[in-house]
Amino acid sequence: MDMHFEMNSVTKKLPKHLHKFIVKQPYNEYTSQNQAVWRYVMRMNIDYLSKVAHKSYIPGLQKTGISSESIPHMEGMNRILKELGWAAVSVDGFIPPNAFMEFQAYNVLVIASDMRTINHIEYTPAPDIIHEAAGHAPIIANPEYAEYLRRFGEIGSKAISSEKDYEMYEAIRLLSILKEDPNSNQKDIDNAQEKVEWLQNNMGELSEMSQIRNLHWWTVEYGLIGTVDNPKIYGAGLLSSIGESAWCMKDEVKKVPYSIEAANISFDITKPQPQLFVTPDFAYLSLVLDEFAKTMALRTGGLKGVQKLINSKNLGTVELTTGIQISGVFTKVIQFKNNKVAYLQTTGATALSNRDKELIGHGITSHADGFGCPVGKLKGINLPIEDMSPRDLKAYGIYEGEFMTLEFESGVVVKGKAITGTRDLRGKILIISLDECTVTYDNQILFKPEWGIYDMAIGKEVISAYSGPADVDSFNNLGKVSDTKTSKISYSKSEKDLYILYDQVREMREENLSTEQKITEIFNQLKIKFPLDWLLNLEIYELALQHNFSIKEEIILHLKKLQENSNFKKLISNGLALCKNYES
Repeated sequence: MDMHFEMNSVTKKLPKHLHKFIVKQPYNEYTSQNQAVWRYVMRMNIDYLSKVAHKSYIPGLQKTGISSESIPHMEGMNRILKELGWAAVSVDGFIPPNAFMEFQAYNVLVIASDMRTINHIEYTPAPDIIHEAAGHAPIIANPEYAEYLRRFGEIGSKAISSEKDYEMYEAIRLLSILKEDPNSNQKDIDNAQEKVEWLQNNMGELSEMSQIRNLHWWTVEYGLIGTVDNPKIYGAGLLSSIGESAWCMKDEVKKVPYSIEAANISFDITKPQPQLFVTPDFAYLSLVLDEFAKTMALRTGGLKGVQKLINSKNLGTVELTTGIQISGVFTKVIQFKNNKVAYLQTTGATALSNRDKELIGHGITSHADGFGCPVGKLKGINLPIEDMSPRDLKAYGIYEGEFMTLEFESGVVVKGKAITGTRDLRGKILIISLDECTVTYDNQILFKPEWGIYDMAIGKEVISAYSGPADVDSFNNLGKVSDTKTSKISYSKSEKDLYILYDQVREMREENLSTEQKITEIFNQLKIKFPLDWLLNLEIYELALQHNFSIKEEIILHLKKLQENSNFKKLISNGLALCKNYES
């Protein structure tokens, strides 16, 4: 099969349903101004973050092969990340949270392949390659943090979403795309912003996915480490934003000790954060993650877990005490006393598995129209079916070829002829298949003989409920790629002419071909044709200083004039500070 991305020892382990989210890095579409923006941000970051970032950051940049001089090629990053047991793939902007987490569980960083524009040089509302490559990648060189990230993905991918979670994902994706595209209509941006704000205020009770996304945001994206009085930065959102990395250190931004309470603190992705959480060390992150996991249906199961799956209206899995796993869209649960599950039901394609492997003969073709089964013990019998030996089963009339009536404590009654049983490797019975079967509860008929063979899953309790299938190969086309695509920016002739100048300056710097005549020509063109472009003026000033060209005096005067524009003042000042090394 022709793969649309590079396979290596890490990415070849990815399940096929994740492949659809991977796109080819559009390296040839990066403009020379994009490259200059990368260089400016990275040089600013390295200069500033060497003082305020976690000690893993600067060595991590080197270990992951990220240079300040040019946007990284994914193939090059992967060759180096492979040595750390990780990989990176290119994606189109935000992808659904469950898919994002699942990539992480396989030690794969998803890197939004777009590059922020110069208008969002300090902070971008959209995920971009600066955020992903220069923010996330360096810290995974720290083994303890890398394991936290992997474990987070493993647990997070099982979190159950609500109906509104996907709606919120799509709304944020659209807003981030519109805000980053300089050609967007302001009315469209305002409408998208209004929808995000309305959803944020009307989400209702936070789902597991919303809560774990909050934990992800306050750690992986916007985390601080150390003490509240003297924190260091490790979150990718801060590491990749020259605006927020400085802002977050100010007293105006409240610093709070990190705890499980962060799961209930929602965030606005389009604005700087009003408070941040500080973890004492990376090991503590894993402790809080495990504390949260204990509250999830993944660990608690039960009636509440099944109800979460029903409310999500998405594909999920329930595991019973025998280890049998039922994967499908759950639509009904009958409650027994003490909040126990008496009966559960899926609608549509369903698969049965054990230890995350589909049971032979129990895939979605065998259970195309849904699946239902009682849960619990038989009435008047203390020994659960799952613990019965072959002799016990025969004694209670549960035997191949026998017509039997099984009355459960809950009131569910199963009548039919046992034709076979399915056991696991240890001999524990997982399924009893019955012919001529009727299943009832009070006056409800839950299964009729004319519907065919009734495969009754065995288990006295629901011990786990989680998002997604037990066996990822059971269902076709898992996960949905958003129909809203990242905009391809269209450039005017004037912009293209400007990028030619950027390209010429980049070539002069990289090939050491600078001449005073050439820099003077470019400077004069900038003054006449592009009077508001500040970044290229900084780049030619740097070269003029480096070679002590006399034109440097004219360029600095022009830059100081540009600084009168409040939008450029801080950006130019920061850039000039980086040039001090070349001053004679």
